[in-house]
Amino acid sequence: MSKSGYKRVKRMTTFMRINHWVVAICMVAAVATGLYIGHPYYQSFISDPAVDKYVMAWNRWVHFMAAIIFDVSSIVIAYLYFFSRFEKPYKKILPTAQNFMEFLAVLGNLITFNRAKQFDSSHADSFNTVFFLIFHLMLAWMLLTGLQLYVHGLESGLSSIGSWWPWMLHLFTDWTVSFTGGTYMDVRISHHETMYYIIAWVMFHIYYQVWRTIFWQEGDINIVFGGTKYVKEK
Repeated sequence: MSKSGYKRVKRMTTFMRINHWVVAICMVAAVATGLYIGHPYYQSFISDPAVDKYVMAWNRWVHFMAAIIFDVSSIVIAYLYFFSRFEKPYKKILPTAQNFMEFLAVLGNLITFNRAKQFDSSHADSFNTVFFLIFHLMLAWMLLTGLQLYVHGLESGLSSIGSWWPWMLHLFTDWTVSFTGGTYMDVRISHHETMYYIIAWVMFHIYYQVWRTIFWQEGDINIVFGGTKYVKEK
């Protein structure tokens, strides 16, 4: 690639790639188990009733573990947004004229099928950064509504680690009940509907990365695997 006028640039660190795939795997697990919790669509292949009755329990456990990993990942991502030594994404979502013009340029590039490319593709652009911000906001909403549904099941106000845990969850998530309509069913419906928005987001995300790889011919699909891509030398 270097002989044909391209240079190799680093776009993701090893940690960023690991975090990306951990989130992807957990998302698949959360969607599969969440759909089962809402409406069981399979049963255990073991006919023993003593085993079969734990299918829902295992689905809930996997769903909760995936949510915990999402929690940790979200906290880490929020920290790196401002304090990463590799790049600081918050600079790309600030409402500046430069970011606004870059956002429109990337959007125009997508709409016109790469007929115009008036921006530097060697770094994270404003369009993709805003797109990922929307994803993290939806993920945060899923976590808040999910924890509200979880703490609603702790009717006694107690947990295996003490009463402070349900108290803290109520403190941070009770507002989602009134925000969604006033009932726990409203929270559950919102939690469920947001899942479909996230699935739609993932579908476009995969499409767009393949689109960039084909139209830009800079190896963008390699970013999540090898951490690098290629851009034309000026």
